[in-house]
Amino acid sequence: MSDIRDAALASKAWPFEEARRILKRYEKSPPDKGYVLFETGYGPSGLPHIGTFGEVARTSMVMRAFQLMSDIPTKLICFSDDLDGMRKVPGNVPDPEQLEAYLQMPLTSVPDPFGTHDSFGDHNNAMLRRFLDTFGFEYEFISATQFYASGQFDEILLRAVDRYDDIMKIMLKSLREERRQTYSIFLPLHPETGRVLYVPMKEVNAKDGTITFDDDDGKEWTLPVTGGNVKLQWKPDFGARWAALGVDFEMYGKDHSTNTPIYDGICRVLGQRPPEHFTYELFLDENGQKISKTSGNGISIDEWLTYAATESLSYFMYQKPKTAKRMHFDVIPKAVDEYHQQLRAYPGQDIKAQLNNPVWHIHGGDVPQSHMVVPFSMLLNLASVASADNKDQLWGFIQRYAPDASPETNPDMDAAAGYAVKYYQDFVAPTRQYRTPNDVEREALTVLRSELAAYDGALDDEALQSIVYSVGRDRFDPLRDWFKALYEVLLGASQGPRFGGFIALYGVQETVELIDKALAGKLG
Repeated sequence: MSDIRDAALASKAWPFEEARRILKRYEKSPPDKGYVLFETGYGPSGLPHIGTFGEVARTSMVMRAFQLMSDIPTKLICFSDDLDGMRKVPGNVPDPEQLEAYLQMPLTSVPDPFGTHDSFGDHNNAMLRRFLDTFGFEYEFISATQFYASGQFDEILLRAVDRYDDIMKIMLKSLREERRQTYSIFLPLHPETGRVLYVPMKEVNAKDGTITFDDDDGKEWTLPVTGGNVKLQWKPDFGARWAALGVDFEMYGKDHSTNTPIYDGICRVLGQRPPEHFTYELFLDENGQKISKTSGNGISIDEWLTYAATESLSYFMYQKPKTAKRMHFDVIPKAVDEYHQQLRAYPGQDIKAQLNNPVWHIHGGDVPQSHMVVPFSMLLNLASVASADNKDQLWGFIQRYAPDASPETNPDMDAAAGYAVKYYQDFVAPTRQYRTPNDVEREALTVLRSELAAYDGALDDEALQSIVYSVGRDRFDPLRDWFKALYEVLLGASQGPRFGGFIALYGVQETVELIDKALAGKLG
């Protein structure tokens, strides 16, 4: 254990680097609360998107890294700000018009447009928890509605009343002059309508723990800040939540980075040490736009899991969190293949390399074995040329290529075959564009066809690749034009697999017949 802990303490992998910062917080004495607290926040204004999952996945990776380096207990909290008022109606819900009447109502007071839960907030919370449970995260879920109403936040809210001026000084520095005139850190919930009100305070009474304000109709109200009558604006809420829970680590997107001094300052004013924080780059859709819960752009968690296993998504999240990531369907095959490449490499690595391997962080050190005898990208090409509509069609090719493989002994391969067929049907088939070969390409394909027809060796990737290479070497400069031609003429795609491996999987005679169809203009 000491060897692996020493390796962790020296590892350059980003989760270990973050974990060391947390460990340094308690180098003199352990936390008074008895554990180190990791937190992720979620604003359920729309359906949970893949960025929300990424935040929990990455935080879990840091927590696992900390657990290897320290014996201090840990806890992960997923906090949902479901008391927030609905500022606009999401466009990706059924009959959005029916929600117009509930603008500025807390999300847990807005009816569920899907008709499955007590409120829209409850529905989105349930979606998030289902996603997180699918991936086996160990976490405690906290609803802001319950946190405020139950009194768990009362002590900090009373402290915020007492130190109102100090907190306002922090906030006012960040606001435009026009907003300063009406801004308050407190948002009262209207006693009659239940709406979240953005109104200036007439009085903040530290002695009584109350606020006084006029509603939109000019009627004066005085409410206690405790018991769920008031919520904090989102920036003060961030810092106050850290103080109330004793958060030690939280990560958030780059769009929050300018607010970090505000969050930290408020946490300090409320008497607590701010947590360590980690800022990650944003996720982008296919057009380079930030993924948004309310607009529903980008790829969802359910959509990713339609075409690949959960581990591939975790792998994608591990990679370069400080780099903006374009998240569209075409990133899935690469993530699947790279994940399995790392799985295959893991057993032969020393401790240092294993702790730098993404699969250690995905599986918390309990790394499984890969049974993928054929890359996912190759399966996609196979599904394409075979026009497959079920994974059994692919297994006929797979077992000829790897006779010892089977759905029972290679469950990850079996699942990948099913995913490949689905991915092919939804993304490859609709976009395939075969072209006819030019004269040079036609002559080269004719020679390749003859070479393959005369081949009587084993289904060996390298031997077949040598044939393909030798045919193109004397005819194409640069050689990549030859492979591009093979992909566009035979597969209807602009890029493709290592062609010798494809021939070995698809079959030599089958490839001869594929070339015959292409030369006869019968593809596509």
